[in-house]
Amino acid sequence: MKFKFEDLVIWQKGMDLGECMNDLAHQFPKDEQYNLSSQLKRASDSIALNISEGSILQSGPEYRRFLGYSIRSLAEVVTCLYKAKRRSYLSEDEFFKYYKDCFDLMNMMIAFRNKIKN
Repeated sequence: MKFKFEDLVIWQKGMDLGECMNDLAHQFPKDEQYNLSSQLKRASDSIALNISEGSILQSGPEYRRFLGYSIRSLAEVVTCLYKAKRRSYLSEDEFFKYYKDCFDLMNMMIAFRNKIKN
């Protein structure tokens, strides 16, 4: 027995990204604990949380709205990655790996949202 959202690839990838960003945030300096680290963790967790919350709704427009929240949270994660790179908290290679993961997930989420009827 499982919930419908557990079969969604975007939810699975959102869950994976949240764990990766949590691990990354723990590597930031301690003085970022309540700033960038916290923001990165909250934004990345919000991706999968909003996908699952929206999936239980019966209304297409409501589901699309929650997917929009997930998409905006993912954009926030990308901005946090840029901030972390500028502050030298991650290497260029790490940045591009995470950036690509975010880019791919963003495209998947937008395509999925576009399939949902209003």
